[in-house]
Amino acid sequence: MSDSLRTEHHGGWRKLVLNRPEKLNAANESMLRSLLAALDAAESDTSCRALLLSGEGRGFCAGQELGGEVMPGPEGSPDLGRVADLHHAVVRRLRSVPLPVVCAVNGVAAGAGVSYALACDIVLAARSARFAMAFVKVGLVPDSGASYFLTHLIGEARARALAMLGETIDATCAEAWGMIWRVVDDTALSREAETLTASLANAPTDTLARMKRLFAAVGNHGLDTQLDLERDAQAASGRSADYAEGVRAFLAKRPPHFRGRG
Repeated sequence: MSDSLRTEHHGGWRKLVLNRPEKLNAANESMLRSLLAALDAAESDTSCRALLLSGEGRGFCAGQELGGEVMPGPEGSPDLGRVADLHHAVVRRLRSVPLPVVCAVNGVAAGAGVSYALACDIVLAARSARFAMAFVKVGLVPDSGASYFLTHLIGEARARALAMLGETIDATCAEAWGMIWRVVDDTALSREAETLTASLANAPTDTLARMKRLFAAVGNHGLDTQLDLERDAQAASGRSADYAEGVRAFLAKRPPHFRGRG
């Protein structure tokens, strides 16, 4: 794993920090492959029950780094489809990892950086954070799931305008539009994000994994199919030790002690 991603181990959860602050954490192949490896490692460690994704320094992620393999040159145009595949692998992995993933957006999120944030389960943003759909400014279309996430979260009219105009919105606007969960003061972002992640790590995390699968399926299903998925997920949750513990704790008027996954 490269220095472009830092992993911090906490009690029951991990913090993954994009670590190219001199580039506003712009993505390159090394960082993305390190992030994929870190997600795989977290899933394979049954003591890890939640994840927090953030960025080092003044920004969360400025999107794909422009240079090197993505620069047009005398030999012709680069294969941006191949580059996009790696970004898309990260987005798919954030969605599919059976752990709750919190994102703390500190500073700018641009291009693919917006998609990384929106692929997480719960997004907090510093009041000074900005979300920039900058693809059009370099002659590109949204990728990394941006067209999907924005359309589903804020509606087609706003999504089209953001993408076609290359607009930047602030965190307060993103919260008002339903693009993110909550805005917090800059000085409180790290503390609130870590507290939230620790809380999720103490939740019934197998149940949270089932929730992730349910929400991921919504866009492809009608109501009847979704009801069937909910029934099956609820049946599995009802057979879990965490459900039995939750009921006992409720009846005894005490906090539950969920075992989570593993």
